[in-house]
Amino acid sequence: MPKRVWILIIGAFVNTIGNSFLWPLNSIYIHDYLGKSLTVAGIVLMLSSLAGVAGNLVGGYIFDKIGGFKTIGGAVIANLATLICLVFWHDWPSYVIFLTLLGFSGGIVFPALYAIAGNIWPEGGRRAFNAIFLANNVGVAIGPALAGLVADVSFEYVFIANLCAYALFFFIVITTFKRIDTKPVKRTTQVMTEKVSNVPLYALLVLCIALVGCWLSYSQWAATISTHTQALDISLSQYSLLWTINGLLIVAVQPLILPIVRMWEHKVKHQLVLGLVLMALSFVVVAYAGDFKMFAAAMVILTLGEVFFTPVIPMIASQLAPIGKEGFYQGVVNSASTMGRVIGPLVGGIMVDMYDMKALALMLVVILLLSIVPCLLYDKRLKAMNA
Repeated sequence: MPKRVWILIIGAFVNTIGNSFLWPLNSIYIHDYLGKSLTVAGIVLMLSSLAGVAGNLVGGYIFDKIGGFKTIGGAVIANLATLICLVFWHDWPSYVIFLTLLGFSGGIVFPALYAIAGNIWPEGGRRAFNAIFLANNVGVAIGPALAGLVADVSFEYVFIANLCAYALFFFIVITTFKRIDTKPVKRTTQVMTEKVSNVPLYALLVLCIALVGCWLSYSQWAATISTHTQALDISLSQYSLLWTINGLLIVAVQPLILPIVRMWEHKVKHQLVLGLVLMALSFVVVAYAGDFKMFAAAMVILTLGEVFFTPVIPMIASQLAPIGKEGFYQGVVNSASTMGRVIGPLVGGIMVDMYDMKALALMLVVILLLSIVPCLLYDKRLKAMNA
């Protein structure tokens, strides 16, 4: 793996630690510390995620114009400024305002990271994106575990620790990212007609339907499931440990899934479908979970689904993207994932407030299984065009 990819991996790892300090605890903080309902918590997380959707699209667009270093550097500076404010003002409604701003600036970073990875190692295929995926999830393993321990002492310290993590990411960006950046490529309109160039985008948008369904479901672990575990007297440390299991297992299973990934290297639909089926199965377990062990089992199954499904998406986006549109296409898939997080907490909060956790979990099983359909059909028009 090229050295430039390793630098990108380290940056993604530290960035994710910063992100994961807050997001698993947001619902708990809004519900238990600020005294708001789960529906209100869902609306707050929806606002943050909507800002993330905008950030994803803006980040992808800016990347295509000015490159990755300036895009990521500007976003991290905005993050730092917002986190400094959050350290001092985290009551209602200032918490909502700063969380929304963090959603926007944080959303700018991810499409730029993936676009750089695709540009600097195009021959790597899935490997570059899988490496960033692993880095992100090791960060998710460490961040929430540390955040849970810090929150058990005082939630005040969580905001300070989050600021320190982003300060480290900023240092990495300004000292290393300029060397690995790629220059923006100017598009030539003569390469293909507008009608033809829209076909890959159409394929990507169809695939994004599955992404929304996937992340609508996945987001419940940081929203409704987090508060549900509290109601079952599962401690914050144990809940945070679930994310540690997630992150560590993603790394641990890589040698085990490698033969399957190699066998299906050119059969990405097989990987997508297997991932969604496993995720659906995990929510069957959640529907009947009553203690930490069952939630841990559900997380293990969810993680197995995640390792097949998630790394394939940015790879498909990179392969579909026309020259000079790499950032935009990564922005589209990231915004679709974020849109799932927008809808997820609100839908989950309403379902739990009106019915119960079991009803929500079974509904998510149906959503994930239906998401298989766009995964099977996304490239139908693309194949017809190339026939």
